[in-house]
Amino acid sequence: MAEQHVYSFGAGAADGDRTMKNTLGGKGANLAEMSKTGLPVPAGFTITTDVCVHYSKNKGEYPAGVKEQVDAAIRKVEKAMGAEFGSTTNPLLLSCRSGARESMPGMMDTVLNIGLNEKTVDALIKQSGDERFAWDSYRRFVQMYGDVVLGVDRDEQNEDPFETIIDEAREKAGVEYDHELSADQLKEIVAEFKKVVKEQKGRDFPDDPMEQLWGAIGAVFDSWDNDRAVVYRRQYGIPHEWGTATNVQAMVFGNLGNDCATGVGMTRDGADGTPGFNGDYLINAQGEDVVAGIRTPKRIEETFEKDMPAAFKELTEIGERLEAHYKDIQDIEFTVQKGKVWMLQTRNAKRTGFAAVRIAHDLVEEGVIDSKEALNPRRIPADDLNQLLQPIFNTADKKSAQDAGKLLTSGINAGPGAASGKVVLTAETAEAWYNKDNNVNLVLVRKETSPEDLRGMRVAKGILTAQGGASSHAALVSRQMGKACIVGAQELNINYAAKTVSVGGTTLKEGDDISIDGFTGEVFAGLIPTSPSEVMQVLDGELKAEESETYQRYSKIMGWADEHRTLNVRANAESDDAAEAVAFGAEGIGLCRTEHMFFGHLDEIREMILAETAETRQKAVDQLLPFQKEDFTKLFTTLAGKPVTIRLLDPPLHEFLSDRHLEEEPGLDEKLAKIAGVTKEDVHRRVSELHELNPMLGHRGCRLGVVYPEVTRMQATAIFEAAVATKQAGHDVYPEVMIPLVGFKTEFENQAAVVREAAAAVFEKAGVEIPYTVGTMIEIPRAALRADEIAEGAEFFSFGTNDLTQTTLGISRDDYGSFMPQYREMDIVPADPFQTIDQPGVGRLMKIGIEGGRKTRPDLKIGICGEHGGDPKSVMFCHDAGLNYVSCSPRRIPIARLAAAQAAIAAG
Repeated sequence: MAEQHVYSFGAGAADGDRTMKNTLGGKGANLAEMSKTGLPVPAGFTITTDVCVHYSKNKGEYPAGVKEQVDAAIRKVEKAMGAEFGSTTNPLLLSCRSGARESMPGMMDTVLNIGLNEKTVDALIKQSGDERFAWDSYRRFVQMYGDVVLGVDRDEQNEDPFETIIDEAREKAGVEYDHELSADQLKEIVAEFKKVVKEQKGRDFPDDPMEQLWGAIGAVFDSWDNDRAVVYRRQYGIPHEWGTATNVQAMVFGNLGNDCATGVGMTRDGADGTPGFNGDYLINAQGEDVVAGIRTPKRIEETFEKDMPAAFKELTEIGERLEAHYKDIQDIEFTVQKGKVWMLQTRNAKRTGFAAVRIAHDLVEEGVIDSKEALNPRRIPADDLNQLLQPIFNTADKKSAQDAGKLLTSGINAGPGAASGKVVLTAETAEAWYNKDNNVNLVLVRKETSPEDLRGMRVAKGILTAQGGASSHAALVSRQMGKACIVGAQELNINYAAKTVSVGGTTLKEGDDISIDGFTGEVFAGLIPTSPSEVMQVLDGELKAEESETYQRYSKIMGWADEHRTLNVRANAESDDAAEAVAFGAEGIGLCRTEHMFFGHLDEIREMILAETAETRQKAVDQLLPFQKEDFTKLFTTLAGKPVTIRLLDPPLHEFLSDRHLEEEPGLDEKLAKIAGVTKEDVHRRVSELHELNPMLGHRGCRLGVVYPEVTRMQATAIFEAAVATKQAGHDVYPEVMIPLVGFKTEFENQAAVVREAAAAVFEKAGVEIPYTVGTMIEIPRAALRADEIAEGAEFFSFGTNDLTQTTLGISRDDYGSFMPQYREMDIVPADPFQTIDQPGVGRLMKIGIEGGRKTRPDLKIGICGEHGGDPKSVMFCHDAGLNYVSCSPRRIPIARLAAAQAAIAAG
């Protein structure tokens, strides 16, 4: 007996139900479910997803038994609907729609009114008593079938020949809309359509209903692999191998007259979550009209009750029934034929982050679901919390900018939110403009950024770079600062000398307005207004919590997440953004990048770099100690007894002094020569010595401390003096000193000894003992592979997955933007490895490191401080791998908290 590939539904019965989503696709499973619950669903059948997979692999062949099962299913539909497919007296027309496991709205193809030809259209006229309706349906069928199945081409001006014919017919008739064309005019249009098919395809338009049906089924299966569907799946992580189901269903007609309608509705508002049935509909139309933009639809919540009171009442009751059944907001497609409501689809609705939080909260308050179910990632994708936290563009304003042709280019969306302001090309200019006017809005535009740009990045509203990827400096710092950021916008031509930014024929000068959307990666010329979300207003103290319903719901969702998660969440932050991190719920600092503290004291650090002896170097670093101590004291005080992990100096020294700095700052060499007591030639010689061909793999991290132990000693002394001062001021303090870029046990031991000696000296002098730990950052493969040895001395591990990804894959995190889009386009990698942990590769090394470290030290505390710590999929991996905490930029803390809860709930 052949395997079952076809499942019937409708007429109050169905072969399947909603649990068979993998087999029937989302649409087919829900049509079956609605049928079983007694809702009015036109009879039909679903051809399963495995048929699509077989069809794709076998060049359009179907599995054995499929055609026979389709024939049998058609007979069931005919019986249920009281009509016959292909009949010249009582014709049954069919629709053919896709339906994947996960909703992919508009990505695949649909064909309506299958079964029409010159004879059946006459029968439809007699049956309906409406000649215009019959020819309108035939016109729609020929156009849709010609486009979707036969692949009629556009003309040399990229115009759709079918639409050209309709436009000319409307103009000739003196009407504005298709539904105003007469039956005779529609009949002429059909004839013209068929001529186009004959001319282009060298064949007559098919008249045989079964040929039409199989052509449509094949086209739907083929559309699984069309470009827009493939791109959509990449964007949302839907596997290519799933395939789509095909749903064949009896046609019901919303274009039979003014007592007919078609529409798409939602049981709550998908934009903000407001309860109540809402959506779009059209009188005397078919479903495609609502979404095609040919006619402006009406709003269900505004006029449908007046236009069709009985249908509105029935539809509202159906919506309430479905929402109660599925326990979630529903997206419904319906047709009203001669006053009777027919259900064509229901699915869990797409929603914004704002709506997701409100709907989940409200459903708990209404007793429909519990708090655990409210946190389901299907209901609130963790990343969607971004929308509650970041400045945003008004949708209408952004669309106006698009319509006005102001979209310049796009890049990698690296930092969420939206920003508008004046183009500024250097950090120095940005800071100068900001100091002159604290209210000025700036967007820092650079070829790429370095830590020296930090001052400019801090005062800018947004950051835009032509180079770099999702883990580049600009991306990392912007996320930590909570700023909108786009990197790798390679079409940008930035001319620092001319102070211009150009794309194609558009040139912006420094000081001109620009707008960037960090959610989408889009760059616009001109200003698009932004505004903070209510949540941010509360956290900034501008709005009381009780005044913001949005914040109250958000806060409650976060409370539920904290109840369920077991993974701690820390922040990557320094003293300036530590308070914000605590406000977002940080349970400690997982990464304090001490080099960021140096950029306010460049003269002192450069004097240290230029020092020729250990003695002069010690003298230079001693000048830095009070500044570091002040920053650490502020950090410890802000964290109020929470653990603080401080990474010792990590970047190569050339980031503080290089040829670029000498070129961009005239007279710098002379100034530095005077400060360091050397000659200008000595300055240039030292800069030349600092140059490295591959600096990310060069003299940096613990390697700096091994060669220059006085730097490590100074930093450790500052940490412990700050800890003592904080303790003496009445605050608990828990410093964790992290040694970066360790690959050998001996490297760790060398640096740990310096740290412990400094701690002992500070404690002896102060007469105070502070508990502390010394650990390391696991960020190169050897450290993960030899973790058992390193754990003999290290008291904690923190995975630095930015560099671990870079060193494992052999891909520069600053340069990969030039080819990663093509890698994603070609499905060479499933996701950007600098945004989501490469679990088979980098993740495997992490597991080796965890296993090795805890073999030596069973209670070893392990976290992650790379930017992956704020990525929901990576957070779930960290939970499963047994980490104690994740650390991320402050404004990703809520996302990490929610993702950690979702991971714990999923693990049971």
